[in-house]
Amino acid sequence: MQLKQIQPVYFSPTHTSAKIVTTIAEGIDITVNNEIDLTYLPIEQKTIQPDTLAIIGVPTYAGRVAPTALERLQKIKGENTPTIIIILYGNRDYEDALLELRDTVKQLGFVPVAGGAFIGEHSYSTEEFPTAAGRPDRSDLQIATEFGKNIREQLDQYADIKELPVLEVKGNFPYKENKPKTLATPITIDELCTQCQYCIEICPVETIELKEEIVSDPEVCIKCCACVKECPHGARVFTTPFSEFLFKNFHERKEPELFCPTY
Repeated sequence: MQLKQIQPVYFSPTHTSAKIVTTIAEGIDITVNNEIDLTYLPIEQKTIQPDTLAIIGVPTYAGRVAPTALERLQKIKGENTPTIIIILYGNRDYEDALLELRDTVKQLGFVPVAGGAFIGEHSYSTEEFPTAAGRPDRSDLQIATEFGKNIREQLDQYADIKELPVLEVKGNFPYKENKPKTLATPITIDELCTQCQYCIEICPVETIELKEEIVSDPEVCIKCCACVKECPHGARVFTTPFSEFLFKNFHERKEPELFCPTY
Protein backbone atom coordinates (compact mmCIF):
# COMPACT_ATOMS: atom_id res chain seq x y z
CA MET A 1 0.00 0.00 0.00
CA GLN A 2 1.53 3.28 -1.12
CA LEU A 3 1.18 5.92 1.55
CA LYS A 4 2.59 9.39 0.92
CA GLN A 5 2.35 10.87 4.39
CA ILE A 6 1.12 10.60 7.96
CA GLN A 7 -1.50 12.86 9.53
CA PRO A 8 -1.42 12.99 13.35
CA VAL A 9 -4.72 13.99 14.97
CA TYR A 10 -5.20 14.26 18.71
CA PHE A 11 -7.09 15.74 21.63
CA SER A 12 -4.51 15.99 24.40
CA PRO A 13 -4.95 18.46 27.27
CA THR A 14 -2.06 16.95 29.28
CA HIS A 15 -0.01 15.89 26.25
CA THR A 16 -0.16 12.11 26.78
CA SER A 17 -2.20 11.33 23.65
CA ALA A 18 0.04 13.66 21.64
CA LYS A 19 3.19 11.85 22.83
CA ILE A 20 1.96 8.44 21.73
CA VAL A 21 0.55 9.63 18.40
CA THR A 22 3.74 11.46 17.44
CA THR A 23 5.95 8.58 18.58
CA ILE A 24 4.02 6.07 16.47
CA ALA A 25 4.38 8.45 13.53
CA GLU A 26 8.15 8.58 14.06
CA GLY A 27 8.28 4.78 14.05
CA ILE A 28 6.49 4.58 10.70
CA ASP A 29 9.15 6.86 9.25
CA ILE A 30 7.46 8.54 6.31
CA THR A 31 6.66 12.23 5.84
CA VAL A 32 4.62 13.62 8.75
CA ASN A 33 2.19 16.49 8.24
CA ASN A 34 1.67 19.18 10.86
CA GLU A 35 -0.48 17.83 13.67
CA ILE A 36 -4.19 18.50 13.82
CA ASP A 37 -4.57 19.47 17.47
CA LEU A 38 -8.19 19.23 18.58
CA THR A 39 -7.35 20.39 22.10
CA TYR A 40 -7.88 24.08 21.46
CA LEU A 41 -10.48 26.15 19.65
CA PRO A 42 -11.13 27.09 16.92
CA ILE A 43 -10.91 23.90 14.85
CA GLU A 44 -11.15 24.00 11.08
CA GLN A 45 -12.87 21.40 8.93
CA LYS A 46 -10.36 19.00 7.43
CA THR A 47 -10.60 16.07 5.01
CA ILE A 48 -7.73 13.58 5.06
CA GLN A 49 -7.01 11.95 1.72
CA PRO A 50 -6.80 8.16 1.14
CA ASP A 51 -3.06 8.27 0.35
CA THR A 52 -2.44 9.44 3.93
CA LEU A 53 -2.20 7.32 7.07
CA ALA A 54 -4.07 9.08 9.88
CA ILE A 55 -3.19 8.46 13.51
CA ILE A 56 -6.00 9.55 15.81
CA GLY A 57 -5.41 9.69 19.56
CA VAL A 58 -7.79 10.66 22.37
CA PRO A 59 -8.06 10.23 26.15
CA THR A 60 -10.68 8.18 27.94
CA TYR A 61 -12.94 9.44 30.69
CA ALA A 62 -14.52 6.67 32.79
CA GLY A 63 -14.13 4.02 30.10
CA ARG A 64 -15.49 6.09 27.22
CA VAL A 65 -13.89 8.49 24.76
CA ALA A 66 -13.70 11.98 26.25
CA PRO A 67 -16.94 13.70 25.10
CA THR A 68 -15.13 16.88 24.05
CA ALA A 69 -12.78 14.82 21.89
CA LEU A 70 -15.72 13.06 20.23
CA GLU A 71 -17.40 16.38 19.54
CA ARG A 72 -14.29 17.90 17.96
CA LEU A 73 -13.51 14.82 15.90
CA GLN A 74 -16.65 15.55 13.89
CA LYS A 75 -14.68 18.29 12.12
CA ILE A 76 -12.26 15.72 10.68
CA LYS A 77 -13.36 13.56 7.75
CA GLY A 78 -11.75 10.74 5.83
CA GLU A 79 -12.16 9.33 2.34
CA ASN A 80 -11.54 5.64 3.01
CA THR A 81 -8.43 6.88 4.79
CA PRO A 82 -6.38 4.21 6.59
CA THR A 83 -6.19 5.05 10.27
CA ILE A 84 -4.49 3.96 13.47
CA ILE A 85 -6.72 4.58 16.49
CA ILE A 86 -5.19 5.25 19.90
CA ILE A 87 -6.72 5.78 23.31
CA LEU A 88 -4.94 6.85 26.50
CA TYR A 89 -6.29 5.78 29.88
CA GLY A 90 -5.13 6.33 33.45
CA ASN A 91 -4.20 2.74 34.45
CA ARG A 92 -7.73 1.80 35.56
CA ASP A 93 -9.52 0.41 32.48
CA TYR A 94 -10.40 1.68 29.03
CA GLU A 95 -13.55 -0.47 28.83
CA ASP A 96 -15.48 0.56 25.67
CA ALA A 97 -13.37 3.55 24.63
CA LEU A 98 -11.33 1.91 21.88
CA LEU A 99 -14.41 0.30 20.36
CA GLU A 100 -16.23 3.62 20.52
CA LEU A 101 -13.33 5.37 18.80
CA ARG A 102 -13.19 2.70 16.10
CA ASP A 103 -16.92 3.04 15.40
CA THR A 104 -16.71 6.83 15.40
CA VAL A 105 -13.88 7.11 12.90
CA LYS A 106 -15.58 4.62 10.58
CA GLN A 107 -18.64 6.86 10.53
CA LEU A 108 -16.36 9.78 9.63
CA GLY A 109 -14.98 8.02 6.55
CA PHE A 110 -11.84 6.39 7.97
CA VAL A 111 -10.76 2.75 7.76
CA PRO A 112 -9.20 1.59 11.05
CA VAL A 113 -6.18 -0.62 10.32
CA ALA A 114 -4.67 -0.88 13.82
CA GLY A 115 -5.37 0.29 17.33
CA GLY A 116 -3.76 0.65 20.71
CA ALA A 117 -4.67 1.34 24.31
CA PHE A 118 -1.80 3.12 26.06
CA ILE A 119 -1.46 4.36 29.62
CA GLY A 120 -1.07 8.01 30.55
CA GLU A 121 -0.79 9.67 33.93
CA HIS A 122 -4.27 9.88 35.39
CA SER A 123 -5.79 13.35 35.52
CA TYR A 124 -6.48 12.82 39.22
CA SER A 125 -2.95 11.64 40.03
CA THR A 126 -1.27 13.66 42.77
CA GLU A 127 2.07 13.58 44.57
CA GLU A 128 0.37 11.99 47.56
CA PHE A 129 -1.68 9.53 45.52
CA PRO A 130 0.14 8.94 42.20
CA THR A 131 -1.58 6.86 39.52
CA ALA A 132 0.46 6.07 36.41
CA ALA A 133 2.70 9.04 37.25
CA GLY A 134 5.06 9.99 34.44
CA ARG A 135 3.42 7.81 31.83
CA PRO A 136 3.75 7.34 28.98
CA ASP A 137 7.33 6.60 29.99
CA ARG A 138 10.37 5.39 28.06
CA SER A 139 9.05 1.82 27.85
CA ASP A 140 5.67 3.00 26.55
CA LEU A 141 7.34 5.16 23.90
CA GLN A 142 9.54 2.27 22.78
CA ILE A 143 6.44 0.12 22.36
CA ALA A 144 4.81 2.92 20.37
CA THR A 145 7.85 3.22 18.09
CA GLU A 146 7.93 -0.52 17.41
CA PHE A 147 4.17 -0.51 16.86
CA GLY A 148 4.61 2.09 14.14
CA LYS A 149 7.39 0.10 12.47
CA ASN A 150 5.34 -3.10 12.51
CA ILE A 151 2.25 -1.42 11.09
CA ARG A 152 4.23 0.00 8.17
CA GLU A 153 5.75 -3.43 7.43
CA GLN A 154 2.30 -5.02 7.46
CA LEU A 155 0.64 -2.35 5.32
CA ASP A 156 3.43 -2.63 2.74
CA GLN A 157 2.26 -6.20 2.07
CA TYR A 158 -1.13 -5.04 0.80
CA ALA A 159 -1.78 -3.36 -2.53
CA ASP A 160 -5.13 -1.90 -1.55
CA ILE A 161 -6.90 -1.00 1.67
CA LYS A 162 -9.85 -3.18 0.62
CA GLU A 163 -7.66 -6.25 1.15
CA LEU A 164 -7.12 -5.52 4.84
CA PRO A 165 -8.96 -7.59 7.45
CA VAL A 166 -11.49 -5.84 9.66
CA LEU A 167 -9.96 -4.43 12.83
CA GLU A 168 -11.40 -6.03 15.95
CA VAL A 169 -10.78 -4.42 19.35
CA LYS A 170 -11.90 -4.93 22.94
CA GLY A 171 -15.11 -3.35 24.16
CA ASN A 172 -18.85 -3.84 24.33
CA PHE A 173 -21.81 -2.35 22.54
CA PRO A 174 -24.01 -0.75 23.75
CA TYR A 175 -21.19 1.23 25.35
CA LYS A 176 -21.19 1.69 29.11
CA GLU A 177 -23.41 4.54 30.24
CA ASN A 178 -21.72 7.86 30.84
CA LYS A 179 -21.81 8.83 34.49
CA PRO A 180 -23.54 12.08 35.50
CA LYS A 181 -21.16 15.00 35.49
CA THR A 182 -19.98 16.17 38.90
CA LEU A 183 -19.57 19.88 39.53
CA ALA A 184 -16.26 19.65 41.36
CA THR A 185 -13.55 21.67 39.65
CA PRO A 186 -9.91 22.72 40.27
CA ILE A 187 -9.48 25.62 42.64
CA THR A 188 -6.77 28.26 43.07
CA ILE A 189 -4.46 28.69 46.06
CA ASP A 190 -4.41 32.48 46.23
CA GLU A 191 -1.10 32.83 48.05
CA LEU A 192 0.67 30.84 45.31
CA CYS A 193 -1.10 32.36 42.32
CA THR A 194 0.66 35.18 40.46
CA GLN A 195 -2.29 35.63 38.09
CA CYS A 196 0.00 34.94 35.14
CA GLN A 197 -3.14 33.57 33.41
CA TYR A 198 -1.28 30.65 31.81
CA CYS A 199 -4.09 28.36 32.97
CA ILE A 200 -6.56 30.50 31.02
CA GLU A 201 -4.43 30.08 27.91
CA ILE A 202 -4.22 26.28 28.08
CA CYS A 203 -7.77 25.40 29.17
CA PRO A 204 -9.22 23.33 26.30
CA VAL A 205 -12.80 24.42 26.96
CA GLU A 206 -11.99 28.06 27.76
CA THR A 207 -13.70 27.94 31.13
CA ILE A 208 -11.05 29.58 33.34
CA GLU A 209 -11.16 33.33 33.87
CA LEU A 210 -9.68 36.00 36.07
CA LYS A 211 -12.19 37.73 38.30
CA GLU A 212 -10.92 38.74 41.70
CA GLU A 213 -9.08 35.43 41.49
CA ILE A 214 -8.63 32.64 38.95
CA VAL A 215 -11.84 30.60 38.79
CA SER A 216 -13.34 27.81 36.65
CA ASP A 217 -16.95 27.38 35.63
CA PRO A 218 -17.98 23.99 37.11
CA GLU A 219 -20.71 23.61 34.49
CA VAL A 220 -18.14 23.67 31.67
CA CYS A 221 -14.94 22.26 33.24
CA ILE A 222 -14.08 18.77 31.91
CA LYS A 223 -11.65 17.98 34.77
CA CYS A 224 -8.76 17.27 32.44
CA CYS A 225 -6.58 18.95 35.10
CA ALA A 226 -4.31 20.55 32.50
CA CYS A 227 -4.37 23.71 34.61
CA VAL A 228 -3.29 21.72 37.67
CA LYS A 229 -0.43 19.88 35.99
CA GLU A 230 0.81 22.86 33.98
CA CYS A 231 0.61 25.69 36.51
CA PRO A 232 4.22 26.93 36.92
CA HIS A 233 3.58 27.88 40.56
CA GLY A 234 1.52 24.90 41.74
CA ALA A 235 -1.36 27.22 42.44
CA ARG A 236 -4.11 25.10 40.91
CA VAL A 237 -5.28 21.98 42.76
CA PHE A 238 -8.05 19.46 42.32
CA THR A 239 -9.12 17.61 45.45
CA THR A 240 -11.23 14.49 44.99
CA PRO A 241 -11.55 11.23 46.95
CA PHE A 242 -11.04 9.39 43.65
CA SER A 243 -7.32 10.20 43.80
CA GLU A 244 -6.87 7.97 46.84
CA PHE A 245 -9.30 5.36 45.46
CA LEU A 246 -7.36 5.07 42.21
CA PHE A 247 -4.03 4.90 44.03
CA LYS A 248 -5.20 2.09 46.32
CA ASN A 249 -6.96 0.01 43.68
CA PHE A 250 -5.12 0.63 40.41
CA HIS A 251 -1.47 1.20 41.33
CA GLU A 252 -0.13 -1.98 39.68
CA ARG A 253 1.44 -1.19 36.34
CA LYS A 254 -0.57 -2.01 33.23
CA GLU A 255 0.99 -2.34 29.81
CA PRO A 256 -0.23 -1.11 26.40
CA GLU A 257 -2.57 -3.38 24.47
CA LEU A 258 -2.15 -3.43 20.70
CA PHE A 259 -4.56 -4.55 17.99
CA CYS A 260 -3.65 -5.17 14.37
CA PRO A 261 -5.45 -7.78 12.21
CA THR A 262 -2.38 -8.27 10.03
CA TYR A 263 -0.07 -9.39 12.86
